[in-house]
Amino acid sequence: MEADVHRANFARLVAQRGVTLATLSRVLGRNPAYLQQYLMRGSPRILAERDRARLAEYLGVDEVLLGGRSSSELVAVPRIDLGASAGPGGWAEDDALRAPFAFPPALLRQLGVRAEAASMVRVAGDSMAPTLNDGDEILVDRDRCRIDPRGIFVLRVEEALFVKRLRPAVGGVELVSDNPAYAVRFVRSGSFRLLGQVAWLGRAL
Repeated sequence: MEADVHRANFARLVAQRGVTLATLSRVLGRNPAYLQQYLMRGSPRILAERDRARLAEYLGVDEVLLGGRSSSELVAVPRIDLGASAGPGGWAEDDALRAPFAFPPALLRQLGVRAEAASMVRVAGDSMAPTLNDGDEILVDRDRCRIDPRGIFVLRVEEALFVKRLRPAVGGVELVSDNPAYAVRFVRSGSFRLLGQVAWLGRAL
């Protein structure tokens, strides 16, 4: 039975990597016993697409081993080489790219992000901690350029890239950090350009 093969593959990968099932369950945002129940009881019988994609990425394997489609079907999302600043501002070039990020199309669909509008950006700095930390990779949806106080956005102010929460203000916007050590910054209308909203976070543990 295919589901049994996929569970056996997963068990072998866990043993090879020396990682605990509880740790992997937390990577998925599940309760610590979730993957133990998957392996020992077959519940759930198959992993959800999003869980499978995140496990494959974390373990560094082709998703097909866990019951997904081959990595040849993954979407190549461009990655900006220089980090969007979560601190005082970082310099970046529009064409400064590094190796694309292979993203599962099912996860993009779940997030509501078109492949053509997706970019990966590396966060630099700690002003958005603990939500976003230095070195985090964020998926930016360039279709979402409408200010929403609940969201986090990447924007360009002159030649600097920032990742901040935005708060409408008279004559412009306020750049708001999650880290209380950083003051709110006012930016005039016309002096900034929204590049997109953060839709997903990838982080090494």
